[in-house]
Amino acid sequence: MPRMPRDGPGVFIDCDMDEVEIVDVAGGQAAVFSARCPERESPNEDAAAILSFGADACVLMVADGMGGERAGARASALAVHSMQQALAEAGREEWDLRDAILNGIERANRAVRELGVGAASTLAAVEIRDGAMRPYHVGDSTILLVGQRGKVKLQTVSHSPVGFAVEAGLIDESEAMHHEERHIVSNTLGAPDMRIEVGSARRLSPRDTLLLASDGLSDNLHTEEIVDRVRVGPLTTAAKRLAEDAGRRMREPTPDEPSKPDDLTFVGFRTKPGR
Repeated sequence: MPRMPRDGPGVFIDCDMDEVEIVDVAGGQAAVFSARCPERESPNEDAAAILSFGADACVLMVADGMGGERAGARASALAVHSMQQALAEAGREEWDLRDAILNGIERANRAVRELGVGAASTLAAVEIRDGAMRPYHVGDSTILLVGQRGKVKLQTVSHSPVGFAVEAGLIDESEAMHHEERHIVSNTLGAPDMRIEVGSARRLSPRDTLLLASDGLSDNLHTEEIVDRVRVGPLTTAAKRLAEDAGRRMREPTPDEPSKPDDLTFVGFRTKPGR
């Protein structure tokens, strides 16, 4: 049976899931999947959360911990717990939500640093309120917004030397996928100079798919492959395709496809028809 430890509704820490889970939230549906690296017995260092903020708002999160042993798992769990606490202390106005997210990230950064064991974590978070979204991120976990016809409406830039090289046009995504320094992350929770990148708010169109993912997804599927799998069909089916195909790449490497065994976690979201 899969291990699915929980710290409350919508929280996914050290999970080893074999099925996608669907959660109704903020006038839409979220699909979450989190599993540890194939053939590995150590904890899943990824964490995810779907945190409600009233009837029409929520915060989606994916965190990818680093540091070895249990340090990475502790760091990603602290990211989720810090956001939970910040949201619990906030009011219910629009600016309260934005301030709570920023406070939660800063609180997580302090908590990870105070572990004193060299732990770190990435964080990808999105607020959804009344049919609009705003992204926040630290590190190389991905936030992607895809239209029904496959148009990429938003893709965050990885906070890493390789990510910045792609953004600058020095290398393409195919070269980046196999770059020897792809694993280096230049901005994390737990760093003394951690910075938060905040994106603009944008309206979610019908059939848009929002995706937050750890690098267990982006290291095993090219962006165009991810887009092709999420843009059509029910959200449950799209999420299942992502989990199955990324897992297969990890377990059955071939010379012409990317393959990097790792923990795999993602959260997808769509508004319901008519919203």
